[in-house]
Amino acid sequence: MVRFSIFVKKEFLHIFRDVRTMLLLLAMPMIQLIIFGYAITNEIKNTPFAVWNESNCNPATQLIQKINGSQYFDLTGYYTSVGEINKAFQQGKIKMAVIIPNQFGNDLFHTGKADLQIIADASDPNEASAVTSYVQQIIMQFQQESSPEKTIPYAIRQEVKMLYNPQSESAYNFVPGIMGLVLMLICSMMTSISIVREKEQGTMEILLVSPVKPIFIVLSKAVPYFLIAMIDVISILLLSRFLLHVPIEGNIFLILLLCMTFTLSALSLGLLISSITKTQQAAMLISGIGLMLPTILLSGLIFQIENMPLILRLVSDILPAKWFITAIKDVMIKGLGFTAIWQECAILTGMTVFLLFVSIKRFKNRL
Repeated sequence: MVRFSIFVKKEFLHIFRDVRTMLLLLAMPMIQLIIFGYAITNEIKNTPFAVWNESNCNPATQLIQKINGSQYFDLTGYYTSVGEINKAFQQGKIKMAVIIPNQFGNDLFHTGKADLQIIADASDPNEASAVTSYVQQIIMQFQQESSPEKTIPYAIRQEVKMLYNPQSESAYNFVPGIMGLVLMLICSMMTSISIVREKEQGTMEILLVSPVKPIFIVLSKAVPYFLIAMIDVISILLLSRFLLHVPIEGNIFLILLLCMTFTLSALSLGLLISSITKTQQAAMLISGIGLMLPTILLSGLIFQIENMPLILRLVSDILPAKWFITAIKDVMIKGLGFTAIWQECAILTGMTVFLLFVSIKRFKNRL
């Protein structure tokens, strides 16, 4: 038993000497608990919405105030035409619009029935379904509260329109997200592992004595994965179009340009990981677990970023996948042009330049 305790003590000493392992064992569960606890929520709050109120009657005003007063909606403004509402949807300023016709108040008082229209951005069908359900419940409560006897004297009929995704197909949301996840994992993980493998096996020094500059040797490792990533992009687009029947509304060349920009940022991130790791296991751990979980949880792939705490929203801002998924949805699903995604492209380009610069500096210092 004494010998067994000595071996146990030896293993503890090995663990305590490795500070990185200690941080991983102790910090990772807490970090995952915080991320999962705050990021995983199906409740959608503070959804920006707009109103086109042609009636301007007292019931219409009260209904708008009730919707805006709930925790689920924030009124961003009033519009006077369908064109203004469509432009607000395209720019991402609103997720829902309520259109109240001119005869709303008159029909409500004289016939007891009135119509209104609800328009939701269904590029994310889960969000659109939840948002329309919330507003329908609020309208039902408004009808009940209009009678002291708890009867329903008025009937407000809602016409729901799902913009960009009339059938509320989930593939419209998951195809752009899966594209970002696949590109991130393939490019960053495989690039970092391939370079670390050369270091670990001792063949990197042999490559460095060749006439080619060291930076070109490192960049040459990224070229094959860039071409493989482009093949994956084309395959995903073809499968989504002809198998999943997801429309490609935007310019195909703009989609490919956006994918190339994101791929370069992921490759640069892989080069950075390779410059700070010594073993393939460490590179796989960082690029796999360290990037996969944040990309799934904090990029908008599954859960809405707007509903997360401020600290997690700030973390999501440094993830290239967040900007790519936002931009690819705008082009692929909404059919927008470069003017709508230039900011996301500029951010991805800036991330690529920064990561590549840091990777080159650290590589030169280490070798």
